[in-house]
Amino acid sequence: MKSLVNLFLMVLAVSSLWTCASTTPSQSELGPHSEQVKEFGDVEVIQEVMMVSTGLDVLEKMGFEPLLGHNVGVITNHTAVNKTGNHLVDLLHANSEVNLIAIFAPEHGLRGTEQGGDDIPGGIDPKTGVPIYSLYGAQHEPTAEMMEGIDVLIYDIQDVGTRFYTYISTMGYVLEAGSKFDIPVMILDRPNPIGRKVDGNVLDDGYESFVGRYKIPIQYGLTIGELARMVIGEKMIPALGEVELHVVECEGWKGDSFWADTDLTWIPPSPNMKNTNETLTYPGLCLLEGVRINEGRGTIFPFEYIGTPYMDGTLMARELLATGLKGFTVEPVTYTPVDMPGAAINPIFEGELVNGVNITVTDPHEFDAVDFLIHLLVITKSQYPEDFGWRSSRGPDRLWGGPALREMVDAGKSANEIIQSYQDELEAFKNIQSKYFIYDN
Repeated sequence: MKSLVNLFLMVLAVSSLWTCASTTPSQSELGPHSEQVKEFGDVEVIQEVMMVSTGLDVLEKMGFEPLLGHNVGVITNHTAVNKTGNHLVDLLHANSEVNLIAIFAPEHGLRGTEQGGDDIPGGIDPKTGVPIYSLYGAQHEPTAEMMEGIDVLIYDIQDVGTRFYTYISTMGYVLEAGSKFDIPVMILDRPNPIGRKVDGNVLDDGYESFVGRYKIPIQYGLTIGELARMVIGEKMIPALGEVELHVVECEGWKGDSFWADTDLTWIPPSPNMKNTNETLTYPGLCLLEGVRINEGRGTIFPFEYIGTPYMDGTLMARELLATGLKGFTVEPVTYTPVDMPGAAINPIFEGELVNGVNITVTDPHEFDAVDFLIHLLVITKSQYPEDFGWRSSRGPDRLWGGPALREMVDAGKSANEIIQSYQDELEAFKNIQSKYFIYDN
């Protein structure tokens, strides 16, 4: 594989496409009467979006040079498209000098339409004739048979920056396969839609699972490429041996930005991540999957609607707005969760009329999803002590990455006490996190 490495490094050294400086367009001039206008108040300048190229776009501009003459396996789903909507698999298949021989699919499948938690079957891609292997269900790691003949592994999946989103666990298994079979891993980086914010507890020892594989906070503030570098550098997979990792970096992305700041089109990476408002609320509201509160599953507003049959939506809205938390608005809502094949099978309170609130993030810089969740739990338990409860102890503990949240809520701790309990570990993580930044803030 030395020829691949040498070619990769040569392209890295000579191509300006590998730079990551922010390239926000300059602002338009105000016009000939700007001074007069300013006398009557500040002129609001419209902020133009960042023109961002993903790792796939950058690799395409390079003519896929590092891959020419090699057998390639890709770990991907429907989100791996370029600026014009062409998919990575199709682009590689159309290149006569690249031999695509295997496709590996994560949770929700290659097309992103499978129900969360369902085993994903393998098969043959009808468009290219290339075999598809599932990395979700019984088999998480590529086997020797699946890896046969592959010269380089390409990972390209849109992430959402939250610990329990399973695509980052799959990324770890890909790194392990690269190490085990001495195959380079190339990650085509994409923006973290929720930016650099770090929030939530760090996973406890002994609570590792497919929805929490690494000792990182719920919001870890890194792109998938940055996280992969951290996983290797901090030995977050204990048995991981040496692995050759190449990150094809985004162009024009600033690390502390949000998806709405870019010119990129949002493609839901899973059936219940329909829009970018949901990516902002998800780090908190996903934890409701362990609570007797509906988190919007069974509606077209997952992680935006929350409710139960026993709630008073007006009361909950008033209490949440009185917390002093910033960056969001809530309003009362009444809805009925229903079975939605492919998105929500048997959602909690299915067929029942529930009351609650609809949450909209108004300022992602100010909004803290985990803080919101903790206040929501404390308020609900205080207002409805006989009705509040957990779906099981395993659910909240697995998602939180330890029993502390459930135990503190049950013990009647205040929201501020719970939030303060993990601040020291958050600060320690931030000191480690910054070592792996690729993109300027």
